[in-house]
Amino acid sequence: MARKIVLMMGVSLDGYIEGPDREIDWHVVDGELHRHFNTELAAMGGFLHGRVVYELMAGVWPTADTDPASTPEMVEFAGIWRDKPKIVYSTTLERADWNTTLVRRVDADEVRALKAEPGGDLVLGGADLAASFMDLDLIDAYRIYVHPVLIGRGKPLFRDRDALTRLDLVETHAFGNGVVLLQYDRAAR
Repeated sequence: MARKIVLMMGVSLDGYIEGPDREIDWHVVDGELHRHFNTELAAMGGFLHGRVVYELMAGVWPTADTDPASTPEMVEFAGIWRDKPKIVYSTTLERADWNTTLVRRVDADEVRALKAEPGGDLVLGGADLAASFMDLDLIDAYRIYVHPVLIGRGKPLFRDRDALTRLDLVETHAFGNGVVLLQYDRAAR
């Protein structure tokens, strides 16, 4: 059975992944939600990042487990992120560390071959990279974490498209902090 490409992103109730000045401080991540992320991501076969997401992650997680201010959940996630294989799609990034392969462009045939390899599902992060994968019809599942906030403007998770993608609801879960997980798989074609 082929592994899936899973888009996993947090959004405001009005659909933004970041504010107009790229701020993400409105994300509500407490211990319960972080433990959930750790469980989900530990089971994944790897991360697919765009440059922006990779640089954000690489700026924190390689050493977060040595920071005395880190929570136990953060310490655990630092190891998960650092140790998992990562593919970064970027035309401008010079190099990438921490078990990371740098790829210059999204090639549908290469991604399909990657999906056919053994291992866990691959988690996709970043709105621009997600748009490229959506344009090539490569996303199999969506795990959208809706945060209890309206930010009014910023960068939307989904850009305008001319294609309809039907989805089947797999799961919903409300966390104690008000975040709601909406999990969908692609509908049978």
